[in-house]
Amino acid sequence: MSQSLSQTPTTPDLAPSSPDSAPPVPSTRDLDRVSYLFGYPIAHSLSPTLHHTVFKHLGINYAYQLYESRSLASCLSLCRTPKFFGAAVTMPHKVAIIPYLDMLTPEGGAIGAVNTIFLRNAPDGTRLLCGTNTDCIGIREAILQNVSKEAAEAMKGKPGMVIGGGGTSRAAVYALKHFLECGDIYLVNRDKSEVDQVIAECTSKGFGNGLHYVNSVEEAERLDGPRVIISAIPDFPPKTEDEIRTRKVIEVMLGKEVKGAILEMCYHPSPNTAIAGISKSSGWQVIPGVEAMIWQGLEQDKIWLRRKVSTLPVDKVKEAIADKLSRHRL
Repeated sequence: MSQSLSQTPTTPDLAPSSPDSAPPVPSTRDLDRVSYLFGYPIAHSLSPTLHHTVFKHLGINYAYQLYESRSLASCLSLCRTPKFFGAAVTMPHKVAIIPYLDMLTPEGGAIGAVNTIFLRNAPDGTRLLCGTNTDCIGIREAILQNVSKEAAEAMKGKPGMVIGGGGTSRAAVYALKHFLECGDIYLVNRDKSEVDQVIAECTSKGFGNGLHYVNSVEEAERLDGPRVIISAIPDFPPKTEDEIRTRKVIEVMLGKEVKGAILEMCYHPSPNTAIAGISKSSGWQVIPGVEAMIWQGLEQDKIWLRRKVSTLPVDKVKEAIADKLSRHRL
């Protein structure tokens, strides 16, 4: 994470939420410190397993609690409690929460979405709520930790590709551009308007150069093949004309002579997605999306606890997550 932070505009507090929209706050009586996951729905999250494995290994009396709420006001109120030390943020709050934070890291500002809140002190001792985006770190590390140095070097200056047009696609573009140093980035999605918005937002933040929407099979056949792909769409069979066209574009890109690595972000309820299957049969290295989830979570702990990732129990976290997933699928 970059050490420089940019100040966001000061805004008034949100109006109190109605009682119906604010769920009960989990008890923190026996804890030294507490962190939360803010979002809705989040009951399926693997994050508690990840963070509690870290806390247990470090021997600290900290907890990571799910706070499932659509009410941003009720989430923000927990950030002001004495034992709060940080939070993960997911939909629908990743963008909406930004105006209520005191500072943003360059990653949070550039991507335009925050998945992590952490605390820092102002010179006068005031406690500041800071926001960053560790999704891009998770994507970077999922790829770099699982490909050879030669394969990673071969990605530099070569095309990358992002499948999808949602929130994850912005972090994916950022990771491909800033960390993996790809050249052109192909964007493949059933909805062109979503891609247009991604391109406009990335351009406004200074990393939109070389983004290109691949609109047809014919165009895909003319393009040089990507060396790295990030797939960020649900695992549903294509039904509409646009979905069928998009799947064919993906198949053309995966069928290029030069192969690389694909990060399949979809792993719930199963990592054995259709795109993963097509990729494997086409000779691509498939990296499961749970890897990105793990590395973005470890980056959160690095920030919250102010520790190097090398001091965190990476192997124990991977074992705990694998065990959780295997039991879920039984």
